[in-house]
This record gives sequence, structure tokens and C-alpha cells, in this order.
Amino acid sequence: MAELEVDVVAADGKVWSGTARQVSAPAADGDIGILAGHTPILSVLREGPVRIVPAGGGAPLAWHVDGGFLSVDDNQVTVVVDAVSEAAAAATSGH
Repeated sequence: MAELEVDVVAADGKVWSGTARQVSAPAADGDIGILAGHTPILSVLREGPVRIVPAGGGAPLAWHVDGGFLSVDDNQVTVVVDAVSEAAAAATSGH
């Protein structure tokens, strides 16, 4: 199964880097979900949660962002955010 290479970067440095099965983010015109093989895209982000489902399993990861942009090209996802904070862990787990 194909995976995504993901980098989440804030102004003060790298937030997270690794492989993922899925990335979801608050695009300016609605939430966007990214899976392997997604069409190349560049999207402005609004305030909201960025969620990542790691490729190796385990609990989904989540951060609250204040805006930024997301780039997808050839299974490489780069999320550049203005400001980031840890989202509530309970918001993405529940299994």
C-alpha cells in the first residue's frame, strides 16, 4: 500500500515528519482529505485541526492550526502553518 511522506512545519521549526496513510486539514473552501495518489494541489488553510493517521498504525495525531498552506505532489505532503498547538487527544481517539 502506498504511503504519504508528510512534513508539518511551523515558523519556529518542524512539528512532525513521517509516513502516513491519511492527512486531513481545514482548507479555505472546506476540509480536505489526502490519501496516497492524490492529485497535486496547493491549498490555503484556515483555522482548524490538522489530523494525520500514521502509516504504522497507532493513535491518530492532531494539531490545531491558525492558518497556513498545504502542498501535495507525488505522495509528498507539506503542511506549513502560521501557528500550531496540540489538539485535544480525545478529539481524534475514541477506539
